[in-house]
Amino acid sequence: MMLSSTEITVLQSFRKFYMEPGEMLCFNGVDLIAKTPALDSLVTKRFLVREKFAGAFSLTRSGYAEMRSST
Repeated sequence: MMLSSTEITVLQSFRKFYMEPGEMLCFNGVDLIAKTPALDSLVTKRFLVREKFAGAFSLTRSGYAEMRSST
């Protein structure tokens, strides 16, 4: 599946912090505003799950696999 450069950047954020499926990562401020379209797209593609906290997302198993292969 083709990912946009911003979607890849989001996945790189998860990789930078050694995130695994189910672990929550929070985006905030300008970073959240800039990445919202990519975050929404990754949720639609079922690579991320939106958490209860504002700006919080976690990887799905398929998102984890995509992160490992695309970043």
